[in-house]
Amino acid sequence: MKRIKAFLLFSLAASLTAPAFAQSDSNEITVRDERNASDQVIDLPEAMTYNLDSLLSAWHAKEYLTPDTTCIDPDHNPTFTPEVYQERLSRIPAIMEMPYNNIVQQFIDQYSGRLRRSVAYMLGAGNFYIPIFEEALDYYGLPLELKYLPVIESALDPTAVSKAGAVGLWQFMLATGKSYDLEVNSLVDERRDPIKSSWAAAKYLRDLYNIYGDWNLVIAAYNCGPTNISKAIARADGARDYWTIYPYLPKETRGYVPAFIAANYIMNYYCEHNICPMKTKMPVTTDTVMVARNLHMDQIAALCGVDKEIIHALNPQYRTDVIPGQSKPCALRLPHDKILAFITLKDSVYNYRAEELLTRRNTVAVVEKAAEPKRTTTSSRSSSSSRKTVTVRSGDTLSAIAKRNRTTVSRIKRLNGMKSDRINPGQKLRVR
Repeated sequence: MKRIKAFLLFSLAASLTAPAFAQSDSNEITVRDERNASDQVIDLPEAMTYNLDSLLSAWHAKEYLTPDTTCIDPDHNPTFTPEVYQERLSRIPAIMEMPYNNIVQQFIDQYSGRLRRSVAYMLGAGNFYIPIFEEALDYYGLPLELKYLPVIESALDPTAVSKAGAVGLWQFMLATGKSYDLEVNSLVDERRDPIKSSWAAAKYLRDLYNIYGDWNLVIAAYNCGPTNISKAIARADGARDYWTIYPYLPKETRGYVPAFIAANYIMNYYCEHNICPMKTKMPVTTDTVMVARNLHMDQIAALCGVDKEIIHALNPQYRTDVIPGQSKPCALRLPHDKILAFITLKDSVYNYRAEELLTRRNTVAVVEKAAEPKRTTTSSRSSSSSRKTVTVRSGDTLSAIAKRNRTTVSRIKRLNGMKSDRINPGQKLRVR
């Protein structure tokens, strides 16, 4: 899951020294190492660069989230001493280590400052998605604080697609998603399904922990892959501590754990920074039915009285308007009353405008090319289809030409109205 680019010149051990930091533009953080008198840049996770308008344009956001207009002083972001941040992080009820350092502080500053309205969105959207994450994580006995991993992966945007091609809330790459049983083809992409992708992510995180036995290494591996983590461990003489192998990690991974710690901080201490979650309306009750035939969303929308945008929003795994139930039974999620309508109407939905909407053919007839009518002349032997003309070459004789073209001298003379055997170079002669 590729997103963060980071590079620091100084070495990191279990605790960090305290170089000066300065924020540059909205998509990067400049790191100043006073010992080496040099600046390096940390690119923010891709999800931290998302435009707020794009987050709010999602159907769930438009339908169920509204700003909290009662929020007092929402633009004021108090500052605190490092001791306060350290103490707050220590109070988060977590299995995973949540240490404080200046890199973590930089990411906290991003979430509490420039991204505070995005945080307000994520706090509201979390009411939809966090319970799904928690259920999957709890089933596999994983730390529940991992529920905030999608905050830095996708900003809780279920339609997120990274520049590298990672998709969904958990930002699965294609190969990783398929290896965890997420179906991806031209019509279906289960990486977009919040439920299925959450269970796949939980299994992936469990497997990574079985490899490394350290949660910071697990989420670093989630970002850059196990191979890069194993290389960094080897270069660090076998050390299996994130902050020890830090200098040997890929540049895009060095800010990933600090960003995760900062995400946990802001999702727990947003009130202290005057961030007000967007208000959440109670979503409609939904239900699921299995579809065993191909079905177009226009058929559902027309006969069940449900907007097609709602169908897409509740079934984000389908990449087109077609639900390919003929391939294998597919889940269709709709508001509860619309499911009842679908079940009641049954074949009427499948048959509605089926020939117009479901145009993919199962069989086709092959049209043979019609035989051309045979053209007749006064002599069938003179038909144009058998006519052939040659050019006389220097040194040619009629007998040589006849032999080359498998005919006779008398036939050539007859076809060309010749009374003698005399021919000239460049002369055109019919041989058939």
